[in-house]
Amino acid sequence: MTRPITSSRPRTPEREVSETLPEDDSGPFVGLPWPAGGDDRHLYLGVNPSDRTLPLHPGSVHVLGPGDLIVLGTVPPDCRLAEELAFFRVPCFLLDVPEEALRRDALIKVGDRAGSAALVSPFLSAVAKAPWARDSAVGRRLALNTADLVSLLLSEGQENSAGDLGDPGRDLLARVQTHIQENLGDSSMSPESIARAHHISVRYLHKLFQAHGTTVGAWIRQRRLAACRLELRRRRRSVAVVAQSCGFTSPSHFSRLFRQTYGLSPRQWQNSVL
Repeated sequence: MTRPITSSRPRTPEREVSETLPEDDSGPFVGLPWPAGGDDRHLYLGVNPSDRTLPLHPGSVHVLGPGDLIVLGTVPPDCRLAEELAFFRVPCFLLDVPEEALRRDALIKVGDRAGSAALVSPFLSAVAKAPWARDSAVGRRLALNTADLVSLLLSEGQENSAGDLGDPGRDLLARVQTHIQENLGDSSMSPESIARAHHISVRYLHKLFQAHGTTVGAWIRQRRLAACRLELRRRRRSVAVVAQSCGFTSPSHFSRLFRQTYGLSPRQWQNSVL
């Protein structure tokens, strides 16, 4: 399970690295050839690939057992991470999660290997121990797969801490989100049609999403953009066709939203990953 913790953040292990953090961040990180684009925001994902229990940094009360994961929103420059931990500096624009999951004060520890952590932990431990060529096709695919798994981890953690909703509210929200995901291509989908399909009022629908830290419209837009980005990554289709298949009626409006969200145009994204 995932649980929030409070702590400051360190530096990383001695290993082959891709870059050094600017100004408020520092340290070497496991080097992966991330696609170019987006802004300069990152999340930092650490894994303990060793067979020993390790403190996050010398003197820290937070410890990571073998295979444990930790997600950090920022890295204070005066902290030094345990040498045996491996950290990945993941560009936020690659993470298909709601904006509220990308806070710079985020600090989430995954203390066991249940749920998505059971997939993420062994994968990252293997990547951290293997020398991957920065410019190889395999390395680029691994970078994208790493971002996908981090997104999965963050989404699961956000669902587990969804907070103010009671069990019935969480269950209903999950059903509504599944309904939206299955009908992204329906350009006529609206809060009114969603509420009608679930026999609830539009007001209560908005309340469900507000308790989750977002709005109905923002959640639909984010999922449509994420679906388009995934489709553009899978195969070479025209931007207009992909946009329409995910419920966008105007290719130019879609392109503007895509650039505003990810920092590059749909065509630039497609060219960078294919």
